Amino acid sequence: MTDQHDNDPLAGAHIETLAVRSGISRSPEGEHSEPIYTTSSYVFDSAAEAAARFAGEQPGNVYSRYTNPSVRGFEERMAALEGGEAAVGCASGMAAILATAMSLLSAGDHVICSRDVFGTTTNLFSKYLGRFGVEVDFVPLLDNAAWQAAVKPNTAMLFLETPSNPLNEVADIAWFAQLAKDSGALLVVDNTFCTPALQQPLALGADIVLHSGTKFLDGQGRTMGGVVVGNKAHMTEVMTFLRTCGPSLSPFNAWVLFKGLETLGLRMAAHCRSALELARWLQQQPAVEKVYYAGLEDHPGHALAARQQSAFGGVLAFEVGGGREGAWRCIDATRVLSLTANLGDAKSTIVHPATTTHGRLTPEQRADAGIRDGLIRVAVGLEHVDDLKADLQRGLDALA
Repeated sequence: MTDQHDNDPLAGAHIETLAVRSGISRSPEGEHSEPIYTTSSYVFDSAAEAAARFAGEQPGNVYSRYTNPSVRGFEERMAALEGGEAAVGCASGMAAILATAMSLLSAGDHVICSRDVFGTTTNLFSKYLGRFGVEVDFVPLLDNAAWQAAVKPNTAMLFLETPSNPLNEVADIAWFAQLAKDSGALLVVDNTFCTPALQQPLALGADIVLHSGTKFLDGQGRTMGGVVVGNKAHMTEVMTFLRTCGPSLSPFNAWVLFKGLETLGLRMAAHCRSALELARWLQQQPAVEKVYYAGLEDHPGHALAARQQSAFGGVLAFEVGGGREGAWRCIDATRVLSLTANLGDAKSTIVHPATTTHGRLTPEQRADAGIRDGLIRVAVGLEHVDDLKADLQRGLDALA
C-alpha cells in the first residue's frame, strides 16, 4: 500500500501531468524511464533492521508479495489520479474486488449490489461470499427506491459500476454516496469503464474506487492487474488481506500498467470520440434495433453522464433482430474487430455478452440485468472509425 505524500510538488497538478509524473522514485542510477524491480526479497543491513521491517516499525521493502518499488509506483500514481489517500495493487480486477470485500466485510454483514455489474462480480458476491455469511441483495442500478428499500441495519456496503457493462446505464454517484452515509455503509464504485481520466468517484462521495487495470489502464491488452483506492485506514485493511492471502500484483505487470497510465488521457479521448461517432452511425442502420451509449442524447442517462463524466467512454452495445443466432451471424461476419471479451484495448473488440461475459448467470439473472440474446457489445479501440463502420456493416449485411 502506498500513501500520497503531504507537500507533494504535484499537488493541484492536472490529471495529464499526474499520469506522467506521479509515483516516480528514482534510484541512485538516475534513470529517466522507471525500472522494473524483479526481485522476490530484499537484503537488510542488520538483524535489527529486518526485525523492524517485518514488524512494520520501519518503512521499507520486506517481501514482494506486498512491498515492491514497481508496484508502489503504480499505486502512488493511481492514488494521485483518483484523488485518494492510498492505493493497493492487486493481481486482477477481480482480485481487487475480492480483497476489498474480504478485508472490509464480516460474516453477518449485508451488501447491496447492482444487478448491472460484470457477471463474474455477481458470482463472487452471490456464490462465494455467501458461503462465509455475507448476505447480498441485487437491485436494479437505476431504481433508487429499490436501493433505499433494500437497506437493513446490517448493511455494510453498496457496490456498483457506472456506466454499467454493457448497457451504459449511469448511476448518480453523489446520490449513492448520501445513501451510504445515511445507512452507515461504504460506497464502492467500479470505475473500470471510465477510468480517472473521465470520472472520479471519490470526489463525488464514494468511499472506495477500484479498477480492472487489465482494461483501459493498460490500454493495449498486454497484462493483468487491478487496484483499489481509498483512505489510509481502509487501504491498510486491504493491504493486510493482500499480505496474508497473496492476490498480489507482479512487478512486471505493475510496470506495464504504470507506463500505460502515461497515455491514458490521450487514449480515452480517442476512444470516446470514435465511440460516439460509431454509436450515432449505428442508430441510423436499419438492422440495428437499439443502441446503448450514454453519449447519445436520447439515452436516459445522458444528462447525468454529461455532468458526472468528462466524456462518455469507449464501450457501447447494440441489439439486432434474430436473437442469439442473429447476433452470432453479425459478429461472425466482421473481419477487423477482434472477437474477444476483453475491452479497453487499442484494438476494437466485439462480443456476445449473453454467452460470454454474462454466460455464467442464470437466464433469470441475465433478464434482470437486461442482457438479451440479440445484444452485441463493442469496445471501441484506436483504429480509424470509418474502418470500424465498414467492418460492422459486414456484420449487419449478414442479417439481411
